[in-house]
Amino acid sequence: MTRAYNFSAGPATLPESVLRQAGEELLDWRGARASIIELSHRGPEFMQVATEAEADLRTLMSIPDSHAVLFLSGGATTQQALLALNLAAPGQVADYVVTGHWGKTAIKQAQPYVAVNVAADGDGGGFRDIPPATDWRLTDGAAYVHVTANETIHGVEFQHTPDVGDAPLVADFSSSIAAGPLDVSRYGVIYAGAQKNLGPVGVSVVIVRRDLLERTGHARAPIFDYARHAQAGSMLNTPPTFNWYLAGLVFKWMLAEGGVEEFARRNARKAAALYGAIDGSGGFYRNEVAVAARSRMNVPFFLHDDALDKTFLAEAKEAGLIALKGHRALGGMRASIYNAMPEEGVQALVAFMGDFQKRHG
Repeated sequence: MTRAYNFSAGPATLPESVLRQAGEELLDWRGARASIIELSHRGPEFMQVATEAEADLRTLMSIPDSHAVLFLSGGATTQQALLALNLAAPGQVADYVVTGHWGKTAIKQAQPYVAVNVAADGDGGGFRDIPPATDWRLTDGAAYVHVTANETIHGVEFQHTPDVGDAPLVADFSSSIAAGPLDVSRYGVIYAGAQKNLGPVGVSVVIVRRDLLERTGHARAPIFDYARHAQAGSMLNTPPTFNWYLAGLVFKWMLAEGGVEEFARRNARKAAALYGAIDGSGGFYRNEVAVAARSRMNVPFFLHDDALDKTFLAEAKEAGLIALKGHRALGGMRASIYNAMPEEGVQALVAFMGDFQKRHG
């Protein structure tokens, strides 16, 4: 079987070598004569998996001891509600900078628990750029300032860590985590669903500054308490063990490939090639995001005639290029080129786009 190049935004492509290793270990994990799926999360076998995964992620992202690392069930949307419960006192203001669909979703999850101040909103410009930081209306004494580091749908990415003053900076890194070097110490919380750059759907990584775990927040059940999860080593309840294990394999693969520095170089080359094909098409293809805010991970683009969309997708699939349909909120096409997308996949897409233009232009 020849695998397709999978440009899905999430669940997204995984390294083939990781999938093969998981398949080889599925029935018998390291001589345990049972699958890791079947073994107790409190047994020595899975405890080894969990310990290695955290250590490898800390090495990969240079996570300082000042920050705890949690592996939690569910996706980033769940964390958007838990952030407000854990970090904000009842009635306290939290600032949100909205640069796309997922920033709006983060507000919806937080609104039952905090007084949301929309410090900046790119909606008026169609979420094609990041509002200038000089225009942000931040609140003195805010519980935190929330940004979406990379908007998966609209293809808008923060290129630098914003300066938000004394309030903890909280960021949804679901679609750009570990895509390059990052100064974790500048963030109060980094959270990410694993299913784009780190592993499979069903587990989230939360990197939280330890002093923030001491906040009282809202009255909440223990299962919704970050501090309790940290104290229990992310095993307050039965965690999604297979998802955690598979994410751990991805961490090891990334380290073996050269770490985030190497992936930063690869991702820059992939993005440059794809944006170059779009910009050099004479208008046959177009990307509407401001150049300075373009995402390295998610590249939305449109054909000059949307009547060609179905033909483009059908022919791309025949060529072994799948999951290129844009999100329903935006339309058009979208190529997600996460860490596990090889450069050969982007080169194949660029070649197909050129050929399609010649035949349909």
